[in-house]
Amino acid sequence: MKPFQGKVVLVSGGARGMGAAEARMLVAEGAKVVIGDLREDEGRRLAAELGGASVFVRQDVTEQVDWDRAVAAAEALGGLHGLVNNAGIYKPATLMETGAALFERHLRVNQFGCFLGMKAVVGPMERSGRSATTLRRKTTRASPWGEVRCGSGLPAIAGSRGAPTGGARHRADARSPDRSRRSGRRRASSSAPARSSRQRRTPARCRRARRTR
Repeated sequence: MKPFQGKVVLVSGGARGMGAAEARMLVAEGAKVVIGDLREDEGRRLAAELGGASVFVRQDVTEQVDWDRAVAAAEALGGLHGLVNNAGIYKPATLMETGAALFERHLRVNQFGCFLGMKAVVGPMERSGRSATTLRRKTTRASPWGEVRCGSGLPAIAGSRGAPTGGARHRADARSPDRSRRSGRRRASSSAPARSSRQRRTPARCRRARRTR
């Protein structure tokens, strides 16, 4: 039996690029796929290519009503078992060229859109049997308490505070004249010696225990 046989997966931003590749892969592995995207022509062509194993739904990931429509389409195919939260935008511009509207647009699609997607699929996936959901290529599970397991009570703070960290690092890279200065900024101002990647992954109490053996 194919690994996704009998499963239904929603792929946001699935009309072209990575999303289309994921849709094709899922169908090849036995799944039925709902392709959500704003690009109607490309989305309908892909759905026609994949035949009866897929349907296209026009979807703006920043709109709750569009997520509801996409989820309903998946349930009409036999339930919802997974989500590839793929939709995103990239409009390149330097820090000083990036206006507030462009920045907010990226946040709304790439961050808020993912939040709406995670929230929209929990109930339908639980009804289909606690299947896995792929969120930006990372797998979590729908829990019996109606929350995606990303930390109790933490989705808003985790999603909002993680973004500034990545943005600050990129801006430091872009504005620093040499790599050595960029590396120093990433470690922040500290007189403590730099730790190896292995040390950073090891809790302090475990390192202390090793030294006392």
